[in-house]
Amino acid sequence: MNSDFHYYATYCAAVLAGYSHEEAQEICYSAQLADHCTRTWLRKIDGPETAATTQLQSELISARTDLAGLQDITRIWSAFHFLPRDLYADITRGSRRFKNKYRLICGPNGDLLKKTVGIARKRNTLQAIGLAMHVLADTWAHTYFAGTPSLVINNTDYNFFELREENHTLKRIPIVFGHNPAAKEDPETGAYTGSIFQANENSIMNLGHGRAGHLPDYSFIRYAYAPSWDRYDEIIKDNPHDYLCAFAQMVYALRLLHEESDDFRTDTYAWDEIRPYERRIRKILAARRTDDSADWKELGEDLSSREIRPFSLELFEREYLSAGSDLAAMLASAPGKFFTAAIDQKAMLVKETERSGSLLAGRSQNSEEQNAAEKEEKR
Repeated sequence: MNSDFHYYATYCAAVLAGYSHEEAQEICYSAQLADHCTRTWLRKIDGPETAATTQLQSELISARTDLAGLQDITRIWSAFHFLPRDLYADITRGSRRFKNKYRLICGPNGDLLKKTVGIARKRNTLQAIGLAMHVLADTWAHTYFAGTPSLVINNTDYNFFELREENHTLKRIPIVFGHNPAAKEDPETGAYTGSIFQANENSIMNLGHGRAGHLPDYSFIRYAYAPSWDRYDEIIKDNPHDYLCAFAQMVYALRLLHEESDDFRTDTYAWDEIRPYERRIRKILAARRTDDSADWKELGEDLSSREIRPFSLELFEREYLSAGSDLAAMLASAPGKFFTAAIDQKAMLVKETERSGSLLAGRSQNSEEQNAAEKEEKR
């Protein structure tokens, strides 16, 4: 998902869930920060590098692809953007290595989502809540892809079609991805950009939905493709439906967190709360464009009668740097609370993946993330 959903739609969900304008701003700021909190940025502000929630392209290009390097990549992308749906999925074919990668495939309503919301409830900070909403939303957008480099899991081939509604029917339109990252994408002409094919199983070009470009991050599109992990059976991804479910689930989760309830249940949605606005939301989601920020912002400001300030990474920088060397002030700042929640989330992913019998995300004992999490708890 992009900033239109992670920032402005998350703000709308928070207001509908009962949060004040100021609280909703804090929540959506942290939801968006998950797409900016790189090691490069953390070094700039002297923050804890173990709290990184994403990686710049420049960081990925220079990333190691040995076992330790792949574990590092998987910890970040699986924890925050491709949360596995079922680490114990029943799969009888393939090697153990394939099965472990298959079980990292992202999807909504898994056991790890419940644990993610539980971390937000335990921390009980707006920053932890915002981070959890980023993870929740991405389980819908990034379904069928995994947060680990893998050709066999994440590759796409020439059988890739947009299902565009014309005259009340879905017309299949072939999509051929270009590979120029500077090229402008155009939904009307079907000009989209994806990563270059690399036969190496562990190439970073095969990370997440890189081979499918930005299509999983666009709310308007429906597409069909045939992944090798599903024996090349065709899968249809309906983003307008899935994004609506993501929004309704966010409102439900946020309402429970606002009420400080521990009763989060998967596959549960706040349909009653969003019904008065459903037609308007569906219209936003269906608009054929790559950025819906203006319409989500307008809806949010109608809901709260307050102006939503644009996201600014510099605001986080100034707040964190103003704490100086005062550890208590650093941890009490909005960035500090976000970092603590991020370390918790990553440690959870490592622990649960290892418990399932896979070391694709590394080991939980004595891992850098686990040690950092324990230190934060002691503080």
